[in-house]
Amino acid sequence: MKKALLTILFVAVAGILSASAQVTGKWKTIDDETGEAKSIVEIYEQNGKIYGKVVEILNPAKKNAKCTKCKGADKDKPILGLVIIKGLEKDGDEWTDGDILDPNKGKLYSCTIELDGKDKLNVRGYMGISLLGRTQTWHRVK
Repeated sequence: MKKALLTILFVAVAGILSASAQVTGKWKTIDDETGEAKSIVEIYEQNGKIYGKVVEILNPAKKNAKCTKCKGADKDKPILGLVIIKGLEKDGDEWTDGDILDPNKGKLYSCTIELDGKDKLNVRGYMGISLLGRTQTWHRVK
């Protein structure tokens, strides 16, 4: 009887913890080269896929910046409000098979994101294979 109760309790706690550890929400982006906070990105789910848009730019001098180096539909759009993470799909503990846009360079990279605890998000952008890329750690905004 005790084992059954402990098992039920463990499953319930694990379910609550996994439900609270979601990639959706607002995240402070940190530049992996300078270590400075750059923006707030809101990650949301739409039709079973994950997207992220810039909802705040932290540097007052860049609040009105445009994506001048971007190509296609994103060219010359304001970075504030720009969707930079597109179409990630759940794959185990990660979200993969989507893209991330670097609006400063105008480049589109393949992307993988994964939670590191409940308040850190590892965001990896790469070209070709994941080993040839870089990772930023974003922090949840509460």
